[in-house]
Amino acid sequence: MTTAKDLFIITMHPRPERSVGQGDLSLALAGAELIDLIDAGTVTVDDDRIVPGEPSAAEDRLLGEAAALLTRQPPHELIEDWLWRRGRDLSAAYQAALEEDGELTRKRSGRLPFGPERVEPADTPARRGAAERREAREPVLAALASAVGVEGDRPESAEDAEGEPGLGGEAVTAVVTAVHDAVMELEAVRQRRTIENSAFANLWRGP
Repeated sequence: MTTAKDLFIITMHPRPERSVGQGDLSLALAGAELIDLIDAGTVTVDDDRIVPGEPSAAEDRLLGEAAALLTRQPPHELIEDWLWRRGRDLSAAYQAALEEDGELTRKRSGRLPFGPERVEPADTPARRGAAERREAREPVLAALASAVGVEGDRPESAEDAEGEPGLGGEAVTAVVTAVHDAVMELEAVRQRRTIENSAFANLWRGP
């Protein structure tokens, strides 16, 4: 299993007081893909830009798609730009792929056969492997999970993300930091829209 698939699986069990936003998760999944590509030697990072190496076949279909989308001509793409481009609707793509592979299953909530459906991880070796990585607090997975609010509170700043131990080098640290920054930027956009919508509603209600 890839880091992205492990991340998706562990987000199926978020803390009750905080659900994982699909936009946040999509950004983190794009970051997880990039980290796996770095680990595989498919790309390197130079001054926050993604520099592809020689094309190689990835065993995982979605990771292969990510590699195929890399910008190979200079100036190479910034990590932040990659997260927003690759991350568009990426959580839905991972859900579909995991359901197709039998890693996710749909169940009805409640006792009635026509109750609302929910998706949850199936009892497979992949789910157990993801759970083991989470319980072991594997640094990269824990840092990405933290970005979407699964493992503890989100850091207050990008500097907090940089302090994550054992991330495995400057390139991976740069990706994790970019994920945290992107998630916080997305949250700021949400808050601004909420304020604007509230002000618009108050305007129509009048004094």
